Amino acid sequence: MKLGIVGLPNVGKSTLFNAITSAGAGAANYPFCTIEPNVGMVTVPDKRLDKLAEMYEPEKFTPATIEFVDIAGLVKGASKGEGLGNKFLSHIREVDAIVHVVRCFDDPNIVHVDGSVDPKRDIETINLELIFADMDMVENRIARVSKMMKGDKSLAAEVDFLKRLYDHLESGKPARSMEKTEDEEQMLKEVSLLSEKPVIYACNMSEEEFSGGFQNNDYYKTVAEIAKAEQADTLPICAELEAQISQLEPDEKMLFLSELGLEQSGLERLIQKCYALLGLISYLTAGKPEVRAWTIKKGTKAPQAAGKIHTDFERGFIRAEVVSFDDLMAAGNMTAAKEKGLVRSEGKDYVMQDGDIVLFRFNV
Repeated sequence: MKLGIVGLPNVGKSTLFNAITSAGAGAANYPFCTIEPNVGMVTVPDKRLDKLAEMYEPEKFTPATIEFVDIAGLVKGASKGEGLGNKFLSHIREVDAIVHVVRCFDDPNIVHVDGSVDPKRDIETINLELIFADMDMVENRIARVSKMMKGDKSLAAEVDFLKRLYDHLESGKPARSMEKTEDEEQMLKEVSLLSEKPVIYACNMSEEEFSGGFQNNDYYKTVAEIAKAEQADTLPICAELEAQISQLEPDEKMLFLSELGLEQSGLERLIQKCYALLGLISYLTAGKPEVRAWTIKKGTKAPQAAGKIHTDFERGFIRAEVVSFDDLMAAGNMTAAKEKGLVRSEGKDYVMQDGDIVLFRFNV
């Protein structure tokens, strides 16, 4: 999974990126501190995997990973080449989802590129640049499909859909907020639109407001309303707090979080939201050689899940021996789980569930 962190200059993008990746990207109080995107790999915290490691004491421990990309601050006119323009947009095109950092705090010592704090305006600035770029893409696609339609009348439905989509974008709304049929979703895959990508608005607050009850932050309320209208999600967060948390040892981290009344760090909450937004789950493999998490789409069947490990596993799939994590923990070990009939033999139509512990049987 590849997540792009975007936002206007000086909203706390690089501070948040540094905190969640410990990558040491430059963060400073002036626009365009980030020019080339910084990239950081983050392991996905998973307590289930930790428990399996305790049980098996494996030679290798491999959690799932997420790639975070800190993309340069965007300014008005980027779709026409202003600021870092097309370079910025091309970096967004490569990510699976967008983490849009929105400034939700007042601080006279930190300059705002537009002179004042206004989350609604800031969101519109970035959304409109993505929408303008998408309108160009859709317009080109309409012209191309219309030419092809002269010899193939079946393409008329696609042209109609693209025209409706163009009108939707022209009204200032992102593609993800438009109702679509399954067939239209398939058509959209041919176009690869920026405003179709799933978005989480990371509402960056001051430490005082975040700790004191973010629900009372008027800026946050504004962002939450916008997110609801366009089928996005929100994450209240304090980049400065996350920066402090990232410097702590695990035991200190837990103590610090509990003092703040939090059960999880911002990184953990962000990852959970990203998994939900992208419809992802993890299944686990466990044994003495390795304990590992594998990320798949919700609804994936056993043979395709096996193919994540190796194409031979999918090609020669026989069956999957499956036990849920909770059942294994309740039984105490795999032998006891088998004796209690908790390990199931599943065929090629089995739909994988989050937390399944699997051994795939195959023959090639």
